[in-house]
Amino acid sequence: MHSENLFTNYSKIENNTPLADKLRPKNLEDFFGQQPILNDTSLLRSAILNDKISNFIFSGPPGVGKTTLIEIISSNTRSKLIKLNAVLSSVKELRNEIANAKDRLINSNRKTILFIDEVHRFTSVQQDALLPSIENGTITFIGATTENPFFAVNKALVSRSRIFTLLPLAENDLQKIIQKVISYYSKQKDSKKVYLTQDAISHLTKFSGGDARILINALEMAIETTAENDAKEININLSIAEDAIQKKNIVYDKNGQNHYDVISAFIKSIRGSDPDAALFWLANMLEAGEDPNFIFRRLLISASEDIGMADPNAIVVVKSCCDAFDRVGFPEGLYFLTQASLYLAMSSKSNSTKSIFKAIETIKSTTAFDVPLHLKNNSNSYVNPHNHPGNWVAQEYLPKSLRDLKIWEPNNNGWEKSRYEELLKRKEN
Repeated sequence: MHSENLFTNYSKIENNTPLADKLRPKNLEDFFGQQPILNDTSLLRSAILNDKISNFIFSGPPGVGKTTLIEIISSNTRSKLIKLNAVLSSVKELRNEIANAKDRLINSNRKTILFIDEVHRFTSVQQDALLPSIENGTITFIGATTENPFFAVNKALVSRSRIFTLLPLAENDLQKIIQKVISYYSKQKDSKKVYLTQDAISHLTKFSGGDARILINALEMAIETTAENDAKEININLSIAEDAIQKKNIVYDKNGQNHYDVISAFIKSIRGSDPDAALFWLANMLEAGEDPNFIFRRLLISASEDIGMADPNAIVVVKSCCDAFDRVGFPEGLYFLTQASLYLAMSSKSNSTKSIFKAIETIKSTTAFDVPLHLKNNSNSYVNPHNHPGNWVAQEYLPKSLRDLKIWEPNNNGWEKSRYEELLKRKEN
């Protein structure tokens, strides 16, 4: 009976390892992207290189480097790194690892870093088991999530952690990854010369959505399934790239106009209250095969950015049309896209929601301010408007140093106009 040795088994495992894992960076020098949090002067980079890891939560979409950062931390720390999954790991397993961490700290003065993947799916029981060991320093906690941690992760964990947001990889980072894949194949025992046309590169970077894993998997499939030519070269063109990533290149006219130009024309037609133009550009996108979810995302933004308070019902209509489309799909879903587009194009317009940026700039430029005494929690001097006629009473709500500040800039249209006029009358009386 044939018995395979240990080295043969390891070799088989390595050969079957996905290329994305084989190319996973081992150090920060080979890590592409995330410069806002990993530049030479960043807190996170310094913490990793100097083994000063504290409680972190890495937030971001798939394929942007969250797991890779954990591997890099593991190779740069004296601490023992334990990996668990919030969904797959039981409370018993979690408690065992915490007990091991305590023994490790007592017996060898070695710390433990506990990495929890999908931390947004942590149960209250898991959290109750974990929090005491975070608070007393038995473990250092690192979580990873694809959700917004401020909404999806338990507040007790968020308050004890530093949040780092990882963004989809930029085009230049994705192009570096393509070159890394090409270099990998050229250095193998059975080396391959791989060449990509510029439109194939552009398509792969565009439709990978900033996800390195999607890009590498698509490119691996393209290379492994494309035959060499007579010169022993593998040439990846646009057609092969489209098949590999399973998304067709959207071309909106015979000149190959970029689809962002057309969505821009669509939104600007809505902003300009031109229903005919809005429908023209909508049809242009639909005939080209644009993703309806992409169109609805832009419609939702426009409902708040361009219509806003002139018709607060606009975003409700668009969201309802979006939900209806999810239930019905094409071809009848075309009606919902059309209804949402026409509603926005015909609605009164206001961009006063952009006033938030003035508020943000005020916060950034104001050195210090206090919450007025009567607005503080459990204040005895607060006057409740509900106890007065019209549910309104003259009362200051801004800090004393900003009493005359005007942030909101209402437009003179629709619902916003009537509500603003009513507000002014109240103040005058």
